[in-house]
Amino acid sequence: MKKIIITQKVKQSSGYSASIPIAFPSSEMFNIPQNLINKAAEAERLIGKLDGATQTIPDVDFFLKMFALKDATNSAQIEGTQATMTDALELASGIESGDTDADDIVHYLEALNYGIDRSKEFPMSLRFIREIHKILMQNARATHFSDPGEFKKSQNWIGGTKPSNATFVPVPPEEMMPCLSDLEKFIYNTDSTLPIISIAYIHAQFETIHPFLDGNGRAGRLLVTLLLMKKKLLENPVLFLSSYFKKHKQVYYAKLDAYHSGSVFDWLNFFIEGVIETAEESIQTSFDIRKIRDEDMQKIQALGKRESETSVIILNDLFQNPIATTKTIMKITGFTRVGAQKAVDRLVSLDILEKQSQEKKYDVKYIYKRYLDCFYLS
Repeated sequence: MKKIIITQKVKQSSGYSASIPIAFPSSEMFNIPQNLINKAAEAERLIGKLDGATQTIPDVDFFLKMFALKDATNSAQIEGTQATMTDALELASGIESGDTDADDIVHYLEALNYGIDRSKEFPMSLRFIREIHKILMQNARATHFSDPGEFKKSQNWIGGTKPSNATFVPVPPEEMMPCLSDLEKFIYNTDSTLPIISIAYIHAQFETIHPFLDGNGRAGRLLVTLLLMKKKLLENPVLFLSSYFKKHKQVYYAKLDAYHSGSVFDWLNFFIEGVIETAEESIQTSFDIRKIRDEDMQKIQALGKRESETSVIILNDLFQNPIATTKTIMKITGFTRVGAQKAVDRLVSLDILEKQSQEKKYDVKYIYKRYLDCFYLS
């Protein structure tokens, strides 16, 4: 596909060359091949179908945390985190987890939840992006000083040990603000192109500028979901691209690098294909969730009134935290340990909960495995 000049390499006084974005966006970026326009329209149709599918799930709020947690896990793993969704669930629920990397995932969730609430009353501005970054990186693991919530004041780079041998050197801090200003104006612009194309460009341009010392990838991927909601493509946060980016990690990096070099439409095609693939997977996940919920609610409703009422309370919590112990059930229900254990045993007998390994006297874990597998396998 035709190349479009996005950056120009400018030699710096220290001897290395940095990639300085030119005015963004250029008019050529909107001379999009018809096949990509058609593909983008299909992506937006599937997003609408996904939004409709999630609207049919009763008590949908119970399930949203798991969609977000899947994205948080994949986004953190792209950056090298070894923790899994299970590790993060255990950490968030107060169940002991041996993997300290899980904190990265929790930070991402906190930043996402903050961004969703904040964007309801505040524009998607540079200030907004800095606020998100602060929550994302405050006390989080970083390869070096990340200066949470502040744009870079010194040169950063990707790959290599220094700018002179780096794979990519983004715009120097002293020349960065006009580039960010262009990006901010484009974020505000709702009329230039289809929303999904706009979001694809925003993500790639953000990564090209690389405005923070660390955490640019995580912040940029967070922006994708927040923009989907801000541009009213989604009512609820149920479409996340980090799993697609992680699955095709090397291609993801290669396409972003190619975008810097002018292969704009190659990046656009990759991004849109990711939206289509992820939307289709999430639609199936939504159907699977509803099926599991309906089947397990039927099992519970066959119980006696008191047992049924208690089991519904526990089940609704399991949709948000599908890993439990007797102690967490005590907190949910207010039962004694004996009463909580009876409630757990009841759900085990119904094939809702599955008992896991026991490490301590009171440290038996119970997994809502069929439900959790919806997010691991999708």
